Amino acid sequence: MAVQHSLELDNGSCDDDGHPARTGTLWSCVAHIITAVIGSGVLSLAWSTSQLGWLAGPVALLIFAIITYLSAFLLSDCYRTNDGTRNKSYMDAVRMYLGRKRTWMCALLQNLSLYGTDIAYVITTSTSMRAIQKSNCYHREGHKAACSYGDTSYMLLFGGVQVVMSQIPDFHNMEWLSVVAAIMSFTYSFIGFGLGFAQVIENGRIQGSITGVPADSVADKLRLAFQALGDIAFAYPYSIILLEIQDTLKSPPPENKTMKTASMIAIFVTTFFYLCCGCFGYAAFGNNTPGNLLTGFGFYEPYWLIDFANACIVLHLVGGYQIFSQPVFAFVERWFTNKFPGSGFVNNFYTIKLPLLPSFQMNPLKICFRTAYVASTTVIAMIFPYFNQVLGVLGALNFWPLAIYFPVEMYFVQKKIQPWTRKWVVLRTFSFFCLLVTIVGLIGSIQGLISAKFG
Repeated sequence: MAVQHSLELDNGSCDDDGHPARTGTLWSCVAHIITAVIGSGVLSLAWSTSQLGWLAGPVALLIFAIITYLSAFLLSDCYRTNDGTRNKSYMDAVRMYLGRKRTWMCALLQNLSLYGTDIAYVITTSTSMRAIQKSNCYHREGHKAACSYGDTSYMLLFGGVQVVMSQIPDFHNMEWLSVVAAIMSFTYSFIGFGLGFAQVIENGRIQGSITGVPADSVADKLRLAFQALGDIAFAYPYSIILLEIQDTLKSPPPENKTMKTASMIAIFVTTFFYLCCGCFGYAAFGNNTPGNLLTGFGFYEPYWLIDFANACIVLHLVGGYQIFSQPVFAFVERWFTNKFPGSGFVNNFYTIKLPLLPSFQMNPLKICFRTAYVASTTVIAMIFPYFNQVLGVLGALNFWPLAIYFPVEMYFVQKKIQPWTRKWVVLRTFSFFCLLVTIVGLIGSIQGLISAKFG
């Protein structure tokens, strides 16, 4: 039986602004960041390193780590305005510091980025589920067996799981999910690193070269190198959800101080795993490095370990999908609430009690919109199931505007940085350099996506 009611919050569970009390700690923040950062991107880093070579590959990984921390450092200071007002989301901060016009541009880019990341997670999850089936097939029938399977059914299965998971109310109810997802990401990253290391020992030598995998022409080499930069750009930044994560932190100590410390810890940990997976994967396979380290079947045995690693990927991305979709849900639902304050469809909650299950609350708008969102990401992933190319396009498209441009511009306003001062010139130069990276990464990745779809 459903009973309509108004959702009332216990004053003891709220901050002084009426919003849910923030109970996040340094370590829950680190878990959220690692869940957001170590995702499907880590699996492409061996391929990216192989395209860039032994010199440019590791250097690119380190440079992107430094850029990501600088972006997080600038953005975390924008959480509170000078009068103490909290900017609870990336878009709130842009609206506060940069005005309405750039807020609309930010809203489009941010939600497109989050949406695209969820598409990539559908692709990655289905690839890993298929890899488990192929691994068992190769173990039974030999490494040269056909073992060919489609991924549509796996995408539909993952979409079904996300329809249920998407009913989690918001970030404040996801700490347990992030902890589980972070553990899974550590596990499969460590397995990827361990298998690469073991393969290097078995080979008795380090494969690869300074310039990376050779190509048929200079143009092809540049395209693949640019796509590799796009893949690395996808693997690192988490700026678009940084303020949402920061808004879960209790205070004192100041939220920006906790976020900077958490960012340093999380980026140090992820960079270590990224270098291990990228470098040992390339050292193990050289010019034959697969696009996805754990599903490209550079490794066949031990098959059970490959299965376990891919199962960890699936479990991690179940949580990772929600980390990136919750800000979209919050944005759309907040807009509908403000636009239609008298609508029962938008604002009414219903208590549902099913046999043998605890009661839970349902809202018609949330059920319909969140289900449609999951369905659309699943359908698009089925149309463009190209792992490396999709990651490259998403990484390049979002890297400069969301991870660099807006944080730098907001920092100028928040700290009242005057034009042509030393700090202004340094940050402007930094922003321009990152813009060039976005342009070349986008060119290479879009060309690769077109070639994969129509070539």
